[in-house]
Amino acid sequence: MKTDRFDIRVTGYGGQGVILCSYIIGKATALFAEYHSTMTQSFGPEARGSACSAQVVIDKNRVLFPYVKKQDLLIAMSQEGYMKFARDMNPGGVLVYDNDMVHPGEELAADVKKYGIPASALAVKVVGKAMTSNIVILGFFAATTDRIPRTAIEEAVKSSVPGGTEKMNLLAFETGYDYFKKNYSA
Repeated sequence: MKTDRFDIRVTGYGGQGVILCSYIIGKATALFAEYHSTMTQSFGPEARGSACSAQVVIDKNRVLFPYVKKQDLLIAMSQEGYMKFARDMNPGGVLVYDNDMVHPGEELAADVKKYGIPASALAVKVVGKAMTSNIVILGFFAATTDRIPRTAIEEAVKSSVPGGTEKMNLLAFETGYDYFKKNYSA
């Protein structure tokens, strides 16, 4: 059976919105982009401040193995998470990272594409809320891939964030999306 499988890992600290970010990616692919998707998560003994990661597997076919061994795309929101998973990239993979928090080194293969965004700073400066850095980086991620339509992720954001915060979170999404377009698009 031909597979269109795409493995994504999101990593950071508990409290940064890693799980919500992953949930939105999975929801966008399953409900609004006609993929199959699964999400698994892992976090330390204390939820806030400890290491946290979530894995999203998307595929045009049914997902038969829901775990990520090597990711095609790594979204890193903490140095600790980056260090733990940077070596687990598939050839030609993509690293999306908050360059306020993560400083890539020699851990990555030469063919990995790296895209950094000051997500934490933009969340405060543009949106006015540090807690939206996960949605800023989600918008940035959306601009790096043509696998998931922007509109699908926007719909998933609107239907996943707490009521009354949709406008703020869509601004955070747009901030990240526009940052990629201004700084990385040819």
